[in-house]
Amino acid sequence: MKACLIFVLLALGFAGELFAAPKIQPNIVFILADDLGYADLSCYGATDIKTPNLDRLANEGVRFTDFHANGCVCTPTRCALMTGRYQQRIGGLETAIPPGAKHLGLPPQEKTIATLLRQTGYTTALSGKWHLGYQPEMMPNAHGFDQFFGLISGNHNYFTHRENNDEADLYLHGQPVEMEGYSTHLITEHALKFLNRSAADILPKAANDKTTSQKYKPFLLYVAFNAPHFPFQLPSDKKHEITKAEFGKGSREIYAGMVEEMDKGIGKILEALDRDGLSGNTLVVFASDNGGSNYSRNFPLAKGKSTLWEGGIRVPCIARFPGRIPAGTESDQVGITMDWTATIAKLAGVKAPKNRSFEGIDLLPILSGQRKNVKRTLFWRSVDFAFVKKFRAVRDGDWKYIENYANGEKFLYNLTNDIGETENTATQNAKLTAALKKKLDQWEEDVDPPLYQAAPSHYK
Repeated sequence: MKACLIFVLLALGFAGELFAAPKIQPNIVFILADDLGYADLSCYGATDIKTPNLDRLANEGVRFTDFHANGCVCTPTRCALMTGRYQQRIGGLETAIPPGAKHLGLPPQEKTIATLLRQTGYTTALSGKWHLGYQPEMMPNAHGFDQFFGLISGNHNYFTHRENNDEADLYLHGQPVEMEGYSTHLITEHALKFLNRSAADILPKAANDKTTSQKYKPFLLYVAFNAPHFPFQLPSDKKHEITKAEFGKGSREIYAGMVEEMDKGIGKILEALDRDGLSGNTLVVFASDNGGSNYSRNFPLAKGKSTLWEGGIRVPCIARFPGRIPAGTESDQVGITMDWTATIAKLAGVKAPKNRSFEGIDLLPILSGQRKNVKRTLFWRSVDFAFVKKFRAVRDGDWKYIENYANGEKFLYNLTNDIGETENTATQNAKLTAALKKKLDQWEEDVDPPLYQAAPSHYK
């Protein structure tokens, strides 16, 4: 009888495995703000900006306190997110692509995280800002996105959708399009259209219904708001035509309103996930592409956008993944944009392209509590629009070293004791300063010259 019982149990176990629902790959929603200050969300201390939807996301997931962008301006961070590698390896993408600089962009031979996920069955979409090249072979549809709506440049008028060089800059699936509406609202609307179109393929009931032949199709949705980047415009503005000189003019009040409009859009995206029963199997990440600029607040961090001080590269970051990331938690794990590329790849079961490697880490084991925080050594470099190197920096544990290319001036800060980078201890810690400088030298030897695309001839 025991033998018969064991046989039956084994048979039932085998049948259970045979008829069990297939493993469902998670959906990914990655939301990126543009030029958002570290202290410009309610959950990061803002008192004059209301962000209830991002606050909700933080309450249902994790809020990072030591997360960084790969670059101190737009393009470099977006390049690192797409490739999962230091942007210096690509060549020509270490600064924001200037208006109309159509020779620069993400080269065709680079395989993005969107391409990798699409090859494994994901549906992919980008709604928002690209800023990784104007040419067709550099645009989102050539880099793994099934669907694309948004702007190619670094910024455009929120109503006329024209770049500050007056070129039209609104695209749908790679083709120029004219459309009425406020950019933040349009980006949200097209993200929702993608979710609505995809819902039939991704509803859990369809995936678990053994009588249907419908195939479960996970998705990657990249929502790249251009808010709150200038020009500073609100939906209520009656003056839609502005001059190039007016692009950078605004106020804290207008800036706050732009952040709040973005938060409303994020709320609609979260509602759509809830409505279709997708929230439980969807990783949602929110971050900024660099530190805050005009009218933003980066307190208690030093300086802001375009610098390698913390105000230029430490950014708000929130992640929610029910069942994997405990709700209402806070993480002081040092992180960087390209960590999310590695994390998403691991979740989706994809590997880095041949002859490449992801340079970030999988954050989920740390966020889930399966692994303790790990010490990081991370690098940054800033260049100007003429591609002249300005500063370089390395973060090694608690210490951060910054060096000025022009005059060799050195800065050393202990970020645990001095988050505001007020006390330069380079002279007092000469040995450590020299060691960190050596690490930077070795890193630059590794990433320079770029491996897969020659840098511009005027690179200095």
